Amino acid sequence: MRIEPYDPSQLDAVIRLSLRAWAPVFDSLQKVMDLDVYQEFYPDWRVSQQKAVEEVCAATETKVWVAIDSGSTVGFVAVKLHSESSLGEIYMIAVDPDSQRRGIGSALIEFALHWMKVAGMSVAMVETGGDPGHAPARCTYEKMGFGLLPVARYFKKL
Repeated sequence: MRIEPYDPSQLDAVIRLSLRAWAPVFDSLQKVMDLDVYQEFYPDWRVSQQKAVEEVCAATETKVWVAIDSGSTVGFVAVKLHSESSLGEIYMIAVDPDSQRRGIGSALIEFALHWMKVAGMSVAMVETGGDPGHAPARCTYEKMGFGLLPVARYFKKL
């Protein structure tokens, strides 16, 4: 497995693996959120997530890398730098389900953390959900040394 800079020719592969990776997350979110709120946020989560990936991959303020294994794109990570606060943010990350639990996510995070440090950042941040679907992500972040800041966020459909 190698990590290399994202190239726009990899967009379709990144979208496909992302949607496959995030399917269990959105299933989990639907179960833990009020259904009306969930449907308001995610009338079609695949469409909104595809758009989010496209925007992140095209944005000048993000740096994106892909994980390649046996000639296939199996994961990606997008990083934003917030220079004013010396904060590097892992803004988006996904690993294809067929390639999970092989250290690819950890390798992408380690790569991103090193890049942030070289870029002069002193703190790294990653955000994820507290629902069961995000449990594997939380486990990986904690394994990589991230500390949790508990946040309560409430929603109500109007």
